[in-house]
Amino acid sequence: MDFMTMLAIGIFVVTIVVVITGWIDSTAAALLGVAVMIWMGVMSEDDAFKVVDWNVMAILVSIWTIAGYFGRSGVPEWLSVKALQLSRGNPGMLVVLLSALAGFVSMVVDNVVVILMFAPVALPIARHLGLPITPLILMIGFSANFMGSAMLLGDLPPQMMHSVSGAEFFDFIWYQGRPSSFPILTVTFLLTLGIMYWMTFRKFKAATPTAPDGSAVSHMPDAKIADPLFAGIVLGMFALTIVAMAFREVLNVKLGFIAMTGALLLVLVLELMGDRLKKPSFEEIFQGLDWRAVFFYIALFALVGGLEKTGILEKLAHSLQPVFKESPALGATLLYWVTIPIVGIVEHDAYILTFLYTIRDMGQQGVNPWPLWWMLLWSGTLGSNLTIAGAPALYVANNICEREEGRKIPLGEFLRWSVVFTLISSVICYVFGMLIWVLPFVK
Repeated sequence: MDFMTMLAIGIFVVTIVVVITGWIDSTAAALLGVAVMIWMGVMSEDDAFKVVDWNVMAILVSIWTIAGYFGRSGVPEWLSVKALQLSRGNPGMLVVLLSALAGFVSMVVDNVVVILMFAPVALPIARHLGLPITPLILMIGFSANFMGSAMLLGDLPPQMMHSVSGAEFFDFIWYQGRPSSFPILTVTFLLTLGIMYWMTFRKFKAATPTAPDGSAVSHMPDAKIADPLFAGIVLGMFALTIVAMAFREVLNVKLGFIAMTGALLLVLVLELMGDRLKKPSFEEIFQGLDWRAVFFYIALFALVGGLEKTGILEKLAHSLQPVFKESPALGATLLYWVTIPIVGIVEHDAYILTFLYTIRDMGQQGVNPWPLWWMLLWSGTLGSNLTIAGAPALYVANNICEREEGRKIPLGEFLRWSVVFTLISSVICYVFGMLIWVLPFVK
């Protein structure tokens, strides 16, 4: 191993450690890591710019823009109140229904945005039924983080997989004659919620409904969308954008361009409608975008690109090749169960991106990459539910709990919910992944 390779590894490791520990802001740490790589000659500034997948960045910003309008449309509130009515006042069933809503919405909306949309609505409903706030908000966070990898649009990991493997929209539903991410994660998700309900949530009892000031409440919240026309335009453009992205290969343009076109058309229509709609301004939506996250993801691509330029990922693939080629089942099992605890304490996007490239290099050496790509995507997503270090969505959910409870949530209380949820979902998904994607390829 030459000096430049060791230097690149050192910079990468130090940067990731700083990101995990939070000594300084994670985005600043990641960008500083890229700057150090450039100044130390690991890569040039042109290399750093070119290695970033700007198509993925365009998808993120565009979908977040549409989601910003969706969050202000009143639809999430309407769905939450309908969930309360559907649960018939059963607290445990309400937790499951709100978690399911958050999970399925997160397939097309970033998981952090989903939490910020659903938590403010769930809180008054929780008070109405006397529900404990922490398990409800954490379950919304776990669920949103969980289902973000079911489809191509919901989170960065599937978008990175699209970038590295070329997986298209429909490939996340059905690929190579077998179910892939959407059906497997959906069944896993529903079974996990069912088991969690049977183990814990069915024991929740409704208390006297209360308002935020502690006074008794006797009526159910209303389910009413303030401006149906605004909500209809947002939902219609959202649906058209998703359909267009599903037919990317027919349109023969990048997913990022399709998403950007959908977002710009939505902004144009809303701006032309003017005061006829009760809507937020574009400036409000633009300022509400998580630009720190955008720059963090840009830095991740550049950091991993610096490693790739040294050839270390190719060398890692060579070293792992014998295990995965001689025993695919053992290799997939090791990859899956080693990934879960690691992404519980390491920001999962960086880990997943690094190993997507590593598996790609193994594929060039004769190893079938697809079972490994899917197992990496699923374990990297499910394992990140272990702690707030694994996924930004859980950090946001935990902060909401602490603010509403007026106390610090002890680690033990967080783990009480996260470990059970993660273990149940991981075991179920592992069984499906092995039966559907690994064992059929074993000779």
